[in-house]
Amino acid sequence: MTLDPKESTDNSLSAGLCIAVLSSFVNGSTFVLQKKGILHAQKRGVSYLTECVWWSGTLAMVLGQVGNFLAYNMAPAALVTPLGALGVPFGSLLASYMLQENLNVLGKLGCVLSCAGAAVLIIHAPKSENVSSRMELEEKLGDPVFLGYLCVILLLLLLLILWVAPLHGPTNIMVYSTICSLLGSFTVPSSKGLGLAAQDVFTRDSFNQRALCLLGLLLVTLASSVLIQFTYINKALEHFDSSVFGAVYYVMFTTLVTLATAILFREWSDVGAVDCLGMLCGFVIVSVGIVLLQVFKEFTWSWNDVKKGPRKKD
Repeated sequence: MTLDPKESTDNSLSAGLCIAVLSSFVNGSTFVLQKKGILHAQKRGVSYLTECVWWSGTLAMVLGQVGNFLAYNMAPAALVTPLGALGVPFGSLLASYMLQENLNVLGKLGCVLSCAGAAVLIIHAPKSENVSSRMELEEKLGDPVFLGYLCVILLLLLLLILWVAPLHGPTNIMVYSTICSLLGSFTVPSSKGLGLAAQDVFTRDSFNQRALCLLGLLLVTLASSVLIQFTYINKALEHFDSSVFGAVYYVMFTTLVTLATAILFREWSDVGAVDCLGMLCGFVIVSVGIVLLQVFKEFTWSWNDVKKGPRKKD
């Protein structure tokens, strides 16, 4: 029995969606576990590399990246990337339990809004791929607009890593968050491109030198980007609250990755105005949820305060 191409595409999309959701939950736990290990190591006066909890967070990060790799090769990047929002409320709930970080009623409302926004994003995100072969990928990678975008990203990364980070990184959360987010412009396209290049290297009858070179280039790019991200994520967790960093990182990462994949894969070319507006609204809902979750986390406000109502003036 031959499987209908449309049914096969729908099955791949559903599988990619499920893997993306699971990866979001796994990724949401990584910052908390690593932060727990770092705090415990600082208390003992030793390196966090000796902490089992930190290594469990690192393992979770690896599993999350593997899940993301699979999801990006089964579904459009514009659909997979925003689902990272689900990791933010999960990470905050876990942090309130493991790190005793404050999660008030506004934070819980933020969790609900983040999940609702993610649902809106799923509904309106593009469902079809515009790049489905290595030849199309090579053509897109040579696009002057995309090459110009990569040059700008590289210049910003060099400026931040060599000059800004040593001076302001430990005191300004935006420095490390920006570095990690900018690197997403390399990790996500590389993850998606690896799947396309691997098809020609491992599934074709004849050996393809060009496909092998592209596979090697993408693999080196992905490995380098992930390692640098890993380094600066841990630098950020040494100096900043894990929930705050996770929230800021999500918003910046999603924005920059969506921009990079839009330029490279042109996944938005077949999306109508209504779906574009829906995606924008979903992203705004998620961002508002994250702001409620993090910016107002120090407010000592609970449901009991809501029940009391406004205070009467004397």
